[in-house]
Amino acid sequence: MNNYRLRDVYVVDSVRTPVGRYGGALAGVRPDDLAAHVVRALLDRTPGLDPALVGDVVFGNANGAGEENRNVGRMAVLLSGLPLTVPGSTVNRLCASGLEAVVQAARAVAVGDATAVIAGGVESMSRAPWVVPKPERAFPAGAPEMYSTTLGWRMVNERMRPEWTTSLGEGAELVADKHKITREEQDRFAADSHRKAAAAWRDGLYDGEVAPYDGVELARDETIRDGSSPEALARLKPAFRKDGGGTVTAGNSSPLNDGAAALLLTDEEGLAATGREPLARIRASAVTGVEPRLYGLGPVEAVRRALAKADRGFDDLRTVELNEAFAAQALGCLAEWPELDPALVNPRGGALAIGHPLGASGARIAGAVAHQLAAAGSGTGLAALCIGVGQGQALVLER
Repeated sequence: MNNYRLRDVYVVDSVRTPVGRYGGALAGVRPDDLAAHVVRALLDRTPGLDPALVGDVVFGNANGAGEENRNVGRMAVLLSGLPLTVPGSTVNRLCASGLEAVVQAARAVAVGDATAVIAGGVESMSRAPWVVPKPERAFPAGAPEMYSTTLGWRMVNERMRPEWTTSLGEGAELVADKHKITREEQDRFAADSHRKAAAAWRDGLYDGEVAPYDGVELARDETIRDGSSPEALARLKPAFRKDGGGTVTAGNSSPLNDGAAALLLTDEEGLAATGREPLARIRASAVTGVEPRLYGLGPVEAVRRALAKADRGFDDLRTVELNEAFAAQALGCLAEWPELDPALVNPRGGALAIGHPLGASGARIAGAVAHQLAAAGSGTGLAALCIGVGQGQALVLER
């Protein structure tokens, strides 16, 4: 008789760096060093865990074209001091890469492939290189075209439909059009994100979650603007539709950032080995696809599917982390979830203020939900992100 069963998966701990601005305090730190830092911080915070018990390290990364190119998950293992017997892998689901790492790690624990897995994500958008494609023929006479790998499309396949390669900013404008989201609503949402993030740092709510990088003077997220207001944001010009009618600006868009985050996931045996009380338990996840130019609405169906898998509804939620790629995008998702109380969303600020280091953001918000549930003592939490090229991903956690 087959006694096989899925194991419960616990989030023992989660840690992240402060998020740096583009060209800011973390710009001098390699992404593989950022990844190793959060792995090392997890181990230091869990001295009861034998590092050899870690069955894998899975990291999300959206770029992969620079210093993180040789499988940054494995590089984090080597640089963090984990035993050489611990393997590592890297996954890419663009903006949700860090959450995809958590999902894959949770599956490995659930099916018994590992007792403990570290899952995380990292991105240095500051250090993302310029790249040059190889010429189609030898000895070309002209200068090659260079592409920045910081963000967005490059070397697009000519077979792609033009509407599928719509820029991220124009995609946010399309969501604003679809749901009739005004510039004023977007600016208020962005200002609230900064207000909540600044208050959370001021009240010490991130003290147990953030591990500053040694040798770098960065005590908190670098792109938070304490004095941000709708009135100040209203003075900014549209960034993508510059010929009139645009509502998306630099102020109501997430910035370019650097940072890393990681979570320690275990089964019951691994949890006992740590000697710690878990922050939360992973219940369910889902990923869905949508029309690429409406990528901002990708989380809508993913969230509904993840909640259904967990046998939960919007009324059961205590906290929600919805990645704020753009204010218009987040507001568009909220418009399609009328059952969700918006007061539950991003209570400690979101990516508009904290920042969006692409590969790290999914791990950051998953960890944020786990810490918030631990602080509350019980409840159900949700983490969700939109994903460029038309996807959405969601994760349900409980305590």
